[in-house]
This record gives sequence, structure tokens and C-alpha cells, in this order.
Amino acid sequence: MKKVNKIYINGEFVTPHGTETFDLINPSTNIKIGEVTLGDEKDTQDAIAAAKEAFKAFSQSSVSERIAYLEKLKDAVEKREQDFIDVMIEEYGGTYQFSTLSNQNTGGWFDSIIETLKHFEFEKNINSSIVRLQPVGVVGIITPWNASNSSICSKVATAIAAGCTVVIKPSEMSSLQTQVLMEAFHDAGLPKGIINFVIGLGNVVGTELTNNRNVAKISFTGSTAVGKMIIKNGSDTMKRVTLELGGKSPNIILEDADLEKAIPMAVYGAYMNSGQACIAPTRLLVPEHKIDQVNAIAKSVAEKVIVGFPENQETHIGPMVSIKQFERVQNYIKLGLEEGATLLAGGVGKPEGLEAGNFVKATIFTNVRNDMRIAQEEIFGPVLSIIPYKTEEDAIEIANDSPYGLAAYISSEDKEHALRVASRIDAGRVCINGFSHDPMLPFGGFKQSGIGREFGVYGLGAYLEAKAILK
Repeated sequence: MKKVNKIYINGEFVTPHGTETFDLINPSTNIKIGEVTLGDEKDTQDAIAAAKEAFKAFSQSSVSERIAYLEKLKDAVEKREQDFIDVMIEEYGGTYQFSTLSNQNTGGWFDSIIETLKHFEFEKNINSSIVRLQPVGVVGIITPWNASNSSICSKVATAIAAGCTVVIKPSEMSSLQTQVLMEAFHDAGLPKGIINFVIGLGNVVGTELTNNRNVAKISFTGSTAVGKMIIKNGSDTMKRVTLELGGKSPNIILEDADLEKAIPMAVYGAYMNSGQACIAPTRLLVPEHKIDQVNAIAKSVAEKVIVGFPENQETHIGPMVSIKQFERVQNYIKLGLEEGATLLAGGVGKPEGLEAGNFVKATIFTNVRNDMRIAQEEIFGPVLSIIPYKTEEDAIEIANDSPYGLAAYISSEDKEHALRVASRIDAGRVCINGFSHDPMLPFGGFKQSGIGREFGVYGLGAYLEAKAILK
């Protein structure tokens, strides 16, 4: 059994002051594979103090110095790529396909912010005065379990580029992954105190980060409910926040789309990262008069989707991260049936032969109304809702009729047509005819999907304060 019994503060691996432990469970088997000793408020305060002290010098560093640090971090992370893949499969249940892709791209976060940094203007002359952008201060980074290393690396890279120091609170459920990442960051050899890790519970470590007056900013990825708590708790100290929260992304199949291309892509897209993805297109909007054709294609595709052990290269859907998450998804499937949606594929229960783990069948509901809870609430599992629409105006209204606005997808044979529709969708990122990603572009949500943006110049700006110097 593996033990994670160190946290990382001021350039050293230290034994936590906290004594509470948390069991690490393999979600494919529900067998305990490890144990982590959790940090507490004092550990968090020590990490914040180290980051605050390091900020004095690091905030004055040059762009070239920061680029050198980012290059060291990138090299150190890329050297551990296979370790990251292996532990993500074991601890999180991420499929081989997803874990490999996620960790192969981790170095790209450093590349993109280095490129951004090379061309970023930290100082401008306006009239006869100067506007200088300076680092905001100590940043508390709080990340989820569904893409732990990628999320941490993207946020740390941006903070370092800005000249901020960080205290990272990863999910306690990702502790084995965090152990590898702490080792990699340590090997990068940055000055002490710039990067600190405290593994612990959200209501302990996260609360201390959010309340502590020496933390200037919180960068959080996770649920909308927790994001709201961060805003409330951080208001007393006027915390700056970047919040990337939940989603219920629409995928609009326009009249002129090729269904034989668009529908299979839509089904597999909804199941990305085993459905545990905030950007997953889980609301499939299709022309009402084509619903039978769409159902036939979607059902055929779902029957080919492989739910299985995540280490197998052919697996599309692995286990849910925990028993709690499995039960949450099961309850939503039951709710869909109670609400009167038509079950097209999958359903309640575990696939045959996978009873020991947290496996969910590849599920599709059709004839879903957008006011149903399965269409309005984030399920975070492999459950797709097919929603018919009457007209294009109807489709746009349905797409925007959501408390969320993180991502959206549009399929059309006419790109100009798709662009016109995209301009009317309330979402932070809209992909046309596929699933695209560019780490230089802003990422974040409208409405209850978050506040602020990450990545590129928009993300970097969120870690800086503007100072006007009049002369």
C-alpha cells in the first residue's frame, strides 16, 4: 500500500502538522491502494507564510528569469510523463486514452504561457504617465480530481509567468498523482517558497486559503456550489478570483449538418473523460423532424462504446471516481426515467462483469425536455440527453436556457452559418464541427459557469494588478 505522508513547503518535503488520514481507493475495484496524511490549518498557514516571503524577491524577477523557471518546470514534468499516466489510471480510473492524451499535453501549458510572456506588455505609456502591471501576490490554487495534473500545471504556469507565488490545494482524492507532481516540481529547482503544496480537505485547507488575508487571489476549478462559497468566504479580504465552474454544454446539430458525421462525434464527446468533464456536450439539440434518424445513429454508436477497465487501450468509459459519484450518476438516471424521458441506451446498474467497480453504462435519454433536471443539472457521468427543437430560433433559445455557459458545440456543413449561430450562444467557448483546443485562447464561463478567464493573455492578466504612475 502506498503512503503519501509529506507535503511541500518552502522547497522541502515536510511531515504535516495535521494527523487525519484519507483512504485512496482504486475506483475500478474499490480496493484501498493508499493512504494520505492530510494537512491542516497550521500547515496551510506555514505554506502561505513561505509563499509570502518568497514573493518579495520573485515579484521583482525579470521576464527572462520567469521563462527560465517555466522551462525547468516543463522539462521536469515531461520527464515523469509515464508515471503520471500510470498513476492517473490507477488512482482516478482515467482511461488509457484520456490519461495519455492529458499528460502528453501537460508540457504544452508551459509552452503556451512562455509564448504569451514573450510578447506581453507589463508597462504602457498613457498620455504622460505610466501604467504598470504587477503581480497580485500569493495565489491559492484549488483543483479538482478529474484532471488534477493538467489543472495544476496550467494555473501554476500562469502564476509563475505573472510573478506570483502559490499555495496549491489539490483534491485529496488525487494524492498519488500529487506526490509525483510535487517531486517533479521539486526537481525543477525553483527558489524556495515559490511553489507550495498542502494536501487536505476543502473545508480545512481550502477555507484557510480563502479566508487568509495574506492570500491575494484564489484560482479555483470545481463545482459551482463550492465556487459560490469561495466568493462569500473571500469577500472579507476582497479576494481576487478566477473560477472555472460547472457546465451543461449544448451541442447544436443544425439542419444542414451531416448526421452520419455529427452524431457519432456527439455521443463520444458526451462521454469524454468518462463523462466526468465540465465541457462535455451532454445536451444534444437536434431538429425535431430528424429525431428518429438521430436516435437510430446514437443508439448504434452507444452500443459500440466500450465501458471497461481503464488500463485497456480500447476502453472509452472507465469507472466513476468514487462510490459517491457512481451513486450520484445512478440517481440521475433514475430521475430521467421518472421525469418521462425515453431511455435509448444504457440505464441503471453496472455493466456485466464490472460489478466490483464504479462503472456506469453508456446511457442516452431521448425526447428530453430542456426543463427536465437531467437537462438542467450537471450529472458528471456518461449520460447524454437528446433534445428535439422545432426551429433554429428554438435551438438557440434552448441552448441558452441554462444556468451554465461554459462551452457549446455546433455542427453544420456551412461554416458561416455555424458562426452566425455561435455569435448568439452564451458560452465562454464555442467549437464548430468538432472538439478543438487552443491553450492561447481564453477559457471560462458565462453565468454560473464561472468568473474570469484562464490561458493566454486573458489568463495572465487575471494574476496582475494595474498601477497608474502619474508623473
